[in-house]
Amino acid sequence: MNNPFARLAAREFLSCSSRAVLGASLALTCAAPAFAQDTTAADQNTTAQADATAQGDSAGQAIVVTGIRASLDKSAEIKRTSTMIVDSVSAEDIGKLPDVSIADSLARLPGVTAQRLEGRDQRLSIRGLGPDFGTTLLNGREQVTVGDNRGVEYDQYPSEFFQNVNVYKSANASLIAAGISGTVDLRMLRPLDYHKRVVTANARGQMNGTDKLNPDGTRYGYRLTGTYIDQFAGDTLGIALGVSATSAPTQYTRYNAWGFPTDSNGDLILGGAKPYVQSNLLDRIGAVGTIEYQPSEAWHSTLDVLYSHFSETQRLRGIEFPLVWGGVPYTVNSANDGFVESATFTDVHGVQRNDYNKRTADNYSIGWNNVFEVADGLHFTVDASWSHADRTDFLLETYSGTGYNKSGPGDTVTITRNSDGTFRIEPTLDYTDTGTFKITDPQGWGYNGTQPVVQAGFLNRPSFKDDLKSLRASLNGDIYGSVFSSWEVGANYSRRKKTSAYTSYFLCPKGGGTDCTVASGTPTSAPVPSEAVLNGTTQLNYLGVPGVLTIDPLYIYNNVLNAVYDNRPVSLVRDNTVTENVWTGYAMLNLNGMAGGKKLKGSIGLQVVHTKQSSNGSISNFSDGVVTVLPASDSVSYTDFLPSATMSVELLPLTYVKMGASQTMVRPRMDQERVNRELGIDPSNVGLGGGPQYSPFSFNGGNVNLRPYKSINIDLSLEKYFAGGGYIAIAGYYKALSDYVDSNASVAYDFSDYLYLAPQAVRDTIINSGGQIGLNKRPENSGSGYLQGVEATLSLPFSEITPALDGFGFFGSASYTDSSIKLGSNPTESITLPGLSDWVLNASAYYEKSGFQARVNYRRRSSFLGEVAGLSANPTFRTVRGEGIVDAQIGYEFQEGSSLAGLSIMLQGKNLTDQPFVTYQNDDERQVIDYQRYGREYYVSVGYKF
Repeated sequence: MNNPFARLAAREFLSCSSRAVLGASLALTCAAPAFAQDTTAADQNTTAQADATAQGDSAGQAIVVTGIRASLDKSAEIKRTSTMIVDSVSAEDIGKLPDVSIADSLARLPGVTAQRLEGRDQRLSIRGLGPDFGTTLLNGREQVTVGDNRGVEYDQYPSEFFQNVNVYKSANASLIAAGISGTVDLRMLRPLDYHKRVVTANARGQMNGTDKLNPDGTRYGYRLTGTYIDQFAGDTLGIALGVSATSAPTQYTRYNAWGFPTDSNGDLILGGAKPYVQSNLLDRIGAVGTIEYQPSEAWHSTLDVLYSHFSETQRLRGIEFPLVWGGVPYTVNSANDGFVESATFTDVHGVQRNDYNKRTADNYSIGWNNVFEVADGLHFTVDASWSHADRTDFLLETYSGTGYNKSGPGDTVTITRNSDGTFRIEPTLDYTDTGTFKITDPQGWGYNGTQPVVQAGFLNRPSFKDDLKSLRASLNGDIYGSVFSSWEVGANYSRRKKTSAYTSYFLCPKGGGTDCTVASGTPTSAPVPSEAVLNGTTQLNYLGVPGVLTIDPLYIYNNVLNAVYDNRPVSLVRDNTVTENVWTGYAMLNLNGMAGGKKLKGSIGLQVVHTKQSSNGSISNFSDGVVTVLPASDSVSYTDFLPSATMSVELLPLTYVKMGASQTMVRPRMDQERVNRELGIDPSNVGLGGGPQYSPFSFNGGNVNLRPYKSINIDLSLEKYFAGGGYIAIAGYYKALSDYVDSNASVAYDFSDYLYLAPQAVRDTIINSGGQIGLNKRPENSGSGYLQGVEATLSLPFSEITPALDGFGFFGSASYTDSSIKLGSNPTESITLPGLSDWVLNASAYYEKSGFQARVNYRRRSSFLGEVAGLSANPTFRTVRGEGIVDAQIGYEFQEGSSLAGLSIMLQGKNLTDQPFVTYQNDDERQVIDYQRYGREYYVSVGYKF
């Protein structure tokens, strides 16, 4: 740690926490009261969240508000009463979060940002740490994900199903699976809180501001939802049911640069480009059900069930232009400040792409919570849950060009740099001419590891299963006559298993040959069938290309192409399973009393976490034209101790100081824990001398022995609540990070067991030179550093200023984050944390009164390192340019006394500034790699509440 205050605070915290667990007499010196849980983290949905605001209670009056103001008041109540540092989003009404999606709403909270993918907010960063550093809970239970790793893609959850969403930025002992950055807890409604029957129905239409960019796309979508809540048996049995159906289109233009080599003058020049237009359609159906039963004070049972199915279809059409890296002649027309602004390339053989991607996923979640009063003031809680996700992808690429391996007519292409960093690309060939263009491998890129193949397309078909079972039990009891109000002890067991399976295929024209190889007589091209050509033209005129060949890739796949299994080692080595068995025990003391005449709440506790993680997979090798696949498995066990303390002191009426100190951890990416390794053998290194870097042997893969990232966290928050609603808060935090995973690490490894794969004639040479000791490239826990920042939040109803402004209000936040992380592979330079924006700003201005509401939202984040899809859909990191996005909505709800009472209508506009998503490389904003423009989106909603 470079911060002396933080080092001192961390030492004092760990010392105090250990003493406090051993003796209550020292507890107040270390106390930090926490999230006063009556039972467990799985049952924290307090009645206060649905009641009148605490501000109104404190003023001795009842304040009845609805819509936006009700949402803000509920969120403020959750924040005020929690002893942990928390920010929340609450539903304006049943089944009505205040934004289009959960991620949209959460991205407005202080210190929370969202990365747009496919035009939607999906991945969240909390306090500068990316999605892999947080955890997501559903009703307090850890959830699996349909994504490749741990980070939850929030569009898998229909937002209408949740009453509120809490983001906990500090931790206590009973918060199982707390993240380093924070913990997002999605809370479903509780039917016994309503005491009456409620039925709601909503319909929403969607239109993209951009017309469909592909003839087989659409610009119109919809969302239909319904909710039913009722109580029976004298309000002892409650049922809540919800259904949702969504069809959401997205249209966007994509520009991608291959990179920027230098020309003979030392100027940067475009190496190649890949412009596309893309049309997406997300179809999702979801259902939830909750049965709540409380026949007496002695038993309270809640069963939650959630199911979500979604499929996303993507249609992409465009052209890859190999330029400098295509080895073609060119002439520089103009250059400026070390950058080629315009050039003309000749004999360019473009690769036309007609691609089709489809992802289907099913998400299941079941949780059953039971609370028993075993004696006066003593409760036993047991909670069982199951979370499961299945996902399959169908990623189809089809290629067309003028001839196989540059054998057809070449093109003359002029590029001119635009002011936004993209390049205008002006060809001379007609790329819609089926007489000129055919199904083929235009660049001759196909190679199966030993010989050329005719790669007229490629198919990736990965599938993932993620399964998590958990059982939790706890016992808590009251303490009388002491500042300690209660105690809680508990245990949790969870088993998570993620299976990743990959298959891929070379696609080549039918008609002869074997395995798509050129030597066997595989046809090098095939004509474009007229049946495959779609009505309508796909244009890339936003970059200067008048049109591209518009064909149905599924027709080509089913009727024109053969599929040959891709058995290269890099493809075979990806299949794996990762299993984590985790036992967690915890103990916690809660505080609730007076200290120095001030109200004091909090907790102090300790978690003990024992983990056994294992992986099954393979080791693959390619030598002398033969692929060898060997099974592999490994496991490791370890134990961690995680102390925590929280405290909330009401210094003045409605003025609180909250403090938190904890040690938390989050597990590495699951693909980093895999056992898989790709064995490389480079005969050219034989006899080069000692040292692992000169060995002919090398490994590249995962590391089952990885430990979790760890963090010592210090949190402080000052919160002032206004009597008439709203608050102002300032929070600071410091995180000392250790065991940070370095994905580029390498360690020496003895490859003696693999000497038999080398030719007999060179084995002695390898041994004599020490060449059997090579490098194993795998992730290691070799990094450390710190993260620190400050957040400021203002929620202000303008009626606090003057009654004349009743109905107007503002909610906004600003946060600044600084970090320094150094890795073992490069200890002299600090890395950029994925997902970290130095500055994040959010602002919402609203008006709501007598059923009418209007709101404008603005959110701004500075540049950050984002995860995007790279070559073959593999995740890669690039710098994302800072962006500012404006959304707005206006609506009206008919009031009591009207013949239309219960009816509401709303208009919404999203991304009204038409903000592009831009990535660049080498810290040079001129070197734009991705430029995606999603356009604006418009929604009209009609709802009715019975």
